[in-house]
Parts: sequence; structure tokens; C-alpha cells
Amino acid sequence: MKILNLSLPDCVLCYIKELASKKGVSINQFIASAVAEKVSAITTEDYLRALAERADKAAFQAILAKVPKREPLAGDEL
Repeated sequence: MKILNLSLPDCVLCYIKELASKKGVSINQFIASAVAEKVSAITTEDYLRALAERADKAAFQAILAKVPKREPLAGDEL
């Protein structure tokens, strides 16, 4: 594990302290978890974008064309 010096605006640090306290974790744990979540989100976005680029759009449209046209169920309307 590495040590990282981090400069944050006072207002952000205040929120971090409050949220970490509410969650019952240390500031270090909170920040590490937040960074891990962001890394995961970016990695997932990149992965899905790469899959989308390989997609066969014509095949996708052909599959969608097979879906029966009917009214949405109650509560599912736009």
C-alpha cells in the first residue's frame, strides 16, 4: 500500500469527515472506498463503450423489430 498526500478544499474535507463518521469508518477508509468506486465506474464505462463499438447495430435492430407492439402495463407508461 502506498501513502498519498492529498490537498482538499476545507468544505470538501468537512463533508468527508461528516460522512465517514456517519458510516463509522475512518476518513482514510472513506476516501479509499470513494476512489475505488470512481475507478470502477470509469472502468465499467470504458468496457461497455468498447462492447458497444463492436456491436452489430443491424442485428440489434432486427431483434427489436421482433418485439410485439402493445400498450405498456399500467404504471409503466412514460
